[in-house]
Amino acid sequence: MSRTQFNLSVELEAFIQGIAKDSLKDRAVLITGGAGFIGSWLAEALMALEAKVTVLDNLSTGSLKNIEHLMGLSNFKFLKGDVLNFKFEEEYDFLVHVASLPVPDMYVKKPVETMLSNSLGLLNVLEASRKHNSIVLYMSTSEVYGNAEMIPTPESYWGKVNPIGIRSCYDESKRFGEALCMAYLKQYGVNVRIARLFNTYGPRLDPNTSYARVVSKFITQALNNQSITVHGDGKQTRSFIYISDAINALIRMIIKEGLKGEVINVGSPNEITILKLAKLVKKLTNSKSNIEFHPPRIDDPRRRCPDISKAKSLLGWEPKTPLENGLKFTIEWFKKVLQI
Repeated sequence: MSRTQFNLSVELEAFIQGIAKDSLKDRAVLITGGAGFIGSWLAEALMALEAKVTVLDNLSTGSLKNIEHLMGLSNFKFLKGDVLNFKFEEEYDFLVHVASLPVPDMYVKKPVETMLSNSLGLLNVLEASRKHNSIVLYMSTSEVYGNAEMIPTPESYWGKVNPIGIRSCYDESKRFGEALCMAYLKQYGVNVRIARLFNTYGPRLDPNTSYARVVSKFITQALNNQSITVHGDGKQTRSFIYISDAINALIRMIIKEGLKGEVINVGSPNEITILKLAKLVKKLTNSKSNIEFHPPRIDDPRRRCPDISKAKSLLGWEPKTPLENGLKFTIEWFKKVLQI
């Protein structure tokens, strides 16, 4: 499918491409953190597959703007609440735990809240799954690999993480979450699947928050002709995956049989340095911004790139959207939101 600009109807087709349209018809799915960037797109894609979707969100980082167009639809329900103390009274076929504080600037300021959502929040989800026999998809992260010494990084790599460092509240709570999922699998037979998401970007990233992901920060700075701020020498790498590709993989992880206990990298195998990303955003926005270097972030991993062999073999999946195309879609969306 050739796409030159962001279009919601076309985008949703990309989200569910290759997935049987009746695969989730009338199946009940609850998404914690479903008003956030990833959670809201997942909710929308699942509804396109005619699932019955419930979003649980305390709106601490999520936004009703992401899901307001879904309100009132017969197969959608929004519940404002915190996963830490939510009472799972209804039965769901699938529980997807997305609720988290995923941005470094945010989780270093709120380390306790970060750890609780990835531990006690997940515990609540797993207990509900044990009671109602639900399938659980846990949204983990490439951060569990820390400063990886094996690139591309396979799921079998144990990671190199500073357990008491500034980022440990996120890294270690996600690692604990994975361990808790496997404990519930081994002790209670809960059907858990773990997705290790790499840097995901696209429309609905919040351009106005002070807690910015690197893509949203660079685009916002470039569109406003402000200095594009790069931490360190800019030679550190990341692998960016466009939102439709990520959601497509997550849906496959939800519906595919035989994935009990599987851990799968969801990301792009194409690395780019942060400096090259800054230059690419500047070029695509026709920005007059200069690139300004700041001190490196503490414990910032030097390289990040997934081995996606497992996703290819188990899910029949690999990302389709080139970085430049995905950035163009995202920039167009940012222009509309920022009214530029």
